[in-house]
Amino acid sequence: MNYPIIPIAVIEATTKERKRQAPKGRRVDPTALAEVQGLLGTESRQADLLIEHLHKIQDRFGHLSAAHLAALAQEMRMPQTAVYEVATFYHHFDIVKEDEAAPAALTVRVCDGLSCELAGAKDLLAKLPALLGRDIRVIAAPCIGRCEQAPAAVVGQNPVPNATCESIAATVKAKAVQHIPSGFIDLAEYTAAGGYQLLAQCISGKRDVESVITSMEDSGLRGLGGAGFPSGRKWRIVRAEKGPRLMAVNIDEGEPGTFKDRTYLERDPHRFLEGMLIAAWAVGIEKIYVYLRDEYHGCRNMLEAELAKLRLAPPMANMPEIELRRGAGAYICGEESAMIESIEGKRGMPRLRPPYVAQVGLFGRPTLEHNFETLFWVRDILTKGGDWFASHGRHDRKGLRSFSVSGRVKNPGMKLAPAGITIQELIDEHCGGMQEGHDFYAYLPGGASGGILPASMNAIPLDFDTLQPYGCFIGSAAVIVLSDQDTATDAARNMMRFFKHESCGQCTPCRVGTAKAEHLMAQPKWDLALLADLSLVMRDASICGLGQAAPNPMDCVVKYFPHEL
Repeated sequence: MNYPIIPIAVIEATTKERKRQAPKGRRVDPTALAEVQGLLGTESRQADLLIEHLHKIQDRFGHLSAAHLAALAQEMRMPQTAVYEVATFYHHFDIVKEDEAAPAALTVRVCDGLSCELAGAKDLLAKLPALLGRDIRVIAAPCIGRCEQAPAAVVGQNPVPNATCESIAATVKAKAVQHIPSGFIDLAEYTAAGGYQLLAQCISGKRDVESVITSMEDSGLRGLGGAGFPSGRKWRIVRAEKGPRLMAVNIDEGEPGTFKDRTYLERDPHRFLEGMLIAAWAVGIEKIYVYLRDEYHGCRNMLEAELAKLRLAPPMANMPEIELRRGAGAYICGEESAMIESIEGKRGMPRLRPPYVAQVGLFGRPTLEHNFETLFWVRDILTKGGDWFASHGRHDRKGLRSFSVSGRVKNPGMKLAPAGITIQELIDEHCGGMQEGHDFYAYLPGGASGGILPASMNAIPLDFDTLQPYGCFIGSAAVIVLSDQDTATDAARNMMRFFKHESCGQCTPCRVGTAKAEHLMAQPKWDLALLADLSLVMRDASICGLGQAAPNPMDCVVKYFPHEL
């Protein structure tokens, strides 16, 4: 049989036409596309806004369907795989496949962090599903930054402090809305009390850049997000880099036990914003990105409102553009380079260094990265002088520290105290002592990753560099107090479960190490030799601080609490 000869040009044209009619990958549903276009409106479709746009869909529909993800990919001109891998990385995005049912319209998250576990979170998680019914999803959540209100829960986007089954059920029924705590200082009150006058002095030339940076250096203020890098020196380093320069502010405090930034933000946001703008002026920053953890819904609404007021009446000419970016439930994004990846619309994977963020940060530009509280202190330091800040302290330490204290104390909360105060002094002078019927047994000086020490070691100054000889560190000053009714072993197990859940998975020592350690620590008898080998590998080979510090609680139990094993 003779077959007709078809010219190559015709074959190529036909193939191209087929590709246009049936593009490779999922076809975009017109209805889903129209819904996504309506949600995005006239906003930019640039790639770094991917997470922001995913939030819009999640907020509107309660989940992310395959159809909406495909529509968003087309609208943003991104590969569907790129959109999907970002959406699946973050815990707060609910991905629903074609053959799956959508989750319940309302989700109740009960924190199962250590402070909340001590206060009865397990009991809540056991009882709530039957009480609330099938139409409401109840899930355990890692630390939500309300450790002083333990046990804490979130109904939808509404926090429930000191939660009980009854108060959670009442919140579900009432559909409560976010509110700003009493004592909140808005723009008008802040300005009336002298706010932004210091910034005006800087802009007018009454204060020069060199004197401002020198005051920051003289104060001895170090980064208060955990790493403790000297703030004044950071300003000099970034200022010396070739512009344009950017700024990233970290309010993603996800370290279990930490809530100081939220406490200050709920009270006095403009003190932080003025410090931020002064830093931007001194360093020569063109644009600022503020990264706020998703659990702080009320703070986000408040901050958006106050930033809108500030833009209407800017306290400086050519005020840098300020963008508020929303986290999506990933502890790893508290690490500075992972946060920058997230701001760029990507998975929060820590970067290998060098180059450092100060040299190659956001969008490849030199970036000044700061924790919220570091900037909160700028106004007081420059107004009262660097020597004023350095004049505080105990036991040969200098400065002030904002301790987030939770656990078995009578009065948990954020405690402003001298740097170098001991745990015993902190409990006795600032927390009203231990709860009735509880005796001081142990403490975590620096949150989940800061290690665990026995009560007998109660005279160590709490500050940078004082705890390292004992295998611990202060980090963000998240102090969790245990009593004789608790065990350090259970505390360490809780922390390792957290690290396993929050590992980004990029490097094998952390991804596999945390899972293996959790399994070994769950056994009645610990394999100490194997755990020691595991700890060494995680510390030496993990890319970032999560994997490097995850063994700290485990190692402290072996060293200081062998009687529990």
